Amino acid sequence: MSERYDCLECKMSLYGQKYILKEESMYCICCYEELFSNQCEVCQLLISCTSKDLSYKERHWHSECFLCVKCSRSLVERPFATKDDMLMCVECYSNEYSAKCHTCLKTIMPGSKKMEHKGNSWHENCFACNRCQQPIGTRNFVQKDANNYCLPCYEKQFAQKCCYCKLPITTGGVNYQDQPWHKECFVCIGCKGQLAGQRFTSRDNFVYCLNCFCNLFAKCASCTCAISGLGGSKYISFEQRQWHNECFNCKRCSVSLVGRGFLTSEDDIFCPDCGKDF
Repeated sequence: MSERYDCLECKMSLYGQKYILKEESMYCICCYEELFSNQCEVCQLLISCTSKDLSYKERHWHSECFLCVKCSRSLVERPFATKDDMLMCVECYSNEYSAKCHTCLKTIMPGSKKMEHKGNSWHENCFACNRCQQPIGTRNFVQKDANNYCLPCYEKQFAQKCCYCKLPITTGGVNYQDQPWHKECFVCIGCKGQLAGQRFTSRDNFVYCLNCFCNLFAKCASCTCAISGLGGSKYISFEQRQWHNECFNCKRCSVSLVGRGFLTSEDDIFCPDCGKDF
């Protein structure tokens, strides 16, 4: 008895008929498509054995249904992108969703280099200095009035120059007597310590930290210690000499002369009573 060749599903004889062999079992075309063919995402029809089945993330399409949802161009053998499960050609996706260049307003295509700063995007060649027009790339830059400048151009056009070293001030800086200084240039003429954020004073157009000023100019004529004036401490000044309040006393009887009349003899001070003898 000869061996039978029947469809495993419908039992129809396959002699002289087209059939498909799957895992050593034979199926007629109709049964195979009903059992194993995928449904097209677009037309919802089965993708027949004679049609090309295109798949992406467990979804399937006829080749003629595999189209961009925006422009309807075929995506077969073309790059594509998806948004909310919708297929789009790269051009449509870019026009719809990709960033626009802040300078030329054209779309920045996927895969091309993009420069970003404070929520804005640029093509690499469009991200250029507003003055010299050279691409900035990854160099440091300064943004002013919505324009970008490389550091050399910014310094030439906008930066103040330090009144001491005459070089541009690009960050920070100190203003004193309406003149700009680098923080590192604004120093005590005596000890060279930086004065930014510190208490200081000036004399003859030179600036001093309080320690240097007191040591150089403000010494008590009696105890020879520095008079700082800090913390509300008071002092007496007379004919280019200074005294701590507690040191301004009669040379002979040591009575305080603060708020009282006094007499002087050479470098000494006396109360009126003690001064009668001179």
